[in-house]
Amino acid sequence: MQYSRIKSVTAVDDHILIVEFEDHQKRKYDITALLDKEMFFPLKNPAFFKNVQIEKGGYAVYWNDEIDISEYELWIHGTPIAR
Repeated sequence: MQYSRIKSVTAVDDHILIVEFEDHQKRKYDITALLDKEMFFPLKNPAFFKNVQIEKGGYAVYWNDEIDISEYELWIHGTPIAR
């Protein structure tokens, strides 16, 4: 199954992403569970977390060359937001 690509992303609070996909569905994704993994430690810094960007093509969000989250992860584990 192919998942819709990411259209926009906004960091809210210190650990929540609001992701809008190309099919206009929105999901809320809490990164708290990822913060125990060393790769994601830098996201504990609120200023760094808020610098989230969309990878070219819309297949992931990223913060630098080492930290990203795929559209699959955001779609499957994100909580749908009513329109």
